Amino acid sequence: MQIRRRNPNPKVNSGEVEYRSKIPNTEPNNILEEIIWYKEVEVEGMRDRLPLLKLRQQVQDVAPPLDFLAALRHGKTNPALIAEVKKASPSQGVIKADFNPVAIAKAYAEGGASCLSVLTDSKFFQGSFDNLSLIRAEVDLPLLCKEFIIYPYQIYYARAKGADAVLLIAAVLENKDLNYFVKITKALGMTPLVEVHTLAELDRVLEIEEIELIGINNRNLEDFSVSLQITTDILAQRKEILAQRGILIVSESGLHTAVDLNTVKAAGAKAVLIGESLIKQNDLAQAIANLFAV
Repeated sequence: MQIRRRNPNPKVNSGEVEYRSKIPNTEPNNILEEIIWYKEVEVEGMRDRLPLLKLRQQVQDVAPPLDFLAALRHGKTNPALIAEVKKASPSQGVIKADFNPVAIAKAYAEGGASCLSVLTDSKFFQGSFDNLSLIRAEVDLPLLCKEFIIYPYQIYYARAKGADAVLLIAAVLENKDLNYFVKITKALGMTPLVEVHTLAELDRVLEIEEIELIGINNRNLEDFSVSLQITTDILAQRKEILAQRGILIVSESGLHTAVDLNTVKAAGAKAVLIGESLIKQNDLAQAIANLFAV
C-alpha cells in the first residue's frame, strides 16, 4: 500500500481546519491517507502555536524517558503486553463512552501491562496529547505515543508530553524519512516502534540498521479487515533474520483470546498490542488476567 502525500493547502471553516488536495485525485483512497492528509495541515497549525525552537527547549525540561524496549524484553506477561488507552476509532466509532484515561491506565498497570499505548489523534480517534501528559504524571509504565507521525516536530512534541516511545508507520514513511526519524527518536532517548503491514514493508524496514522493535499490524489499512495470518505469514518468512538481529516483534490488532495470543506467540511475536478487546471490558485488570490465564 502506498500512501500519497500532498502539500498543505488549508482553509478554515467555522473554526475547523480542513484540507484541499493538490494532487490529481482530490479524494483520499483510504482512511489512512485521509488521516495523513489531515495531519499535514494539523502539524502546520501546531508549529504556528509552538515553534520548534521553543518546543525543543521544553523537551530539555522533561524527565528522562523510560526504557520501553527493555520493559517488553522483561515483560510481566508472556507475550509482553502493550495495553492501549483508546476511546474511539474510525471503524468502530466510540468504543469506551465512560472514558477516563488515567483510570484506564492505572487499571492496565494493575493488571500486568508492561507498557501502555496512548492514542493522541483527536479528529479520528478522539485522543489527545493531554491524555498522554495526564497518564505520564500518574503511571510509571513506559508510554508509546500512538500518533501518525510524518514530521520530526511530532517526535519532539511527543517527548515534551512525556512519551517514551513513538510509532513510525512504514506505509506512510519512505526509508530516508524512517531512517532520519529513528535517529531523532533515539537521540531523544526514546524507542521507535516501526510498524509494517506486509512482507515488502518489513524487507524495506530491515534495510535500516538501527531497527530494534517492529510491530506487525494485522489490520489491512485499506479496508480495515483483520487477520492474524498476517503476523504468522510474515514471521514464517523472516523469523530467522529477525532473530539474528535481535529485533523484538510486536503483533498488533485482532487479538481477543488466549488462543489468539498463542497463535502469534508461536509465530515468534514476543509482545502484543491490544486495545479494543480490552477497553470494552468493565474490569480492565481482570480482563488482562483472564486473557493471560493460560
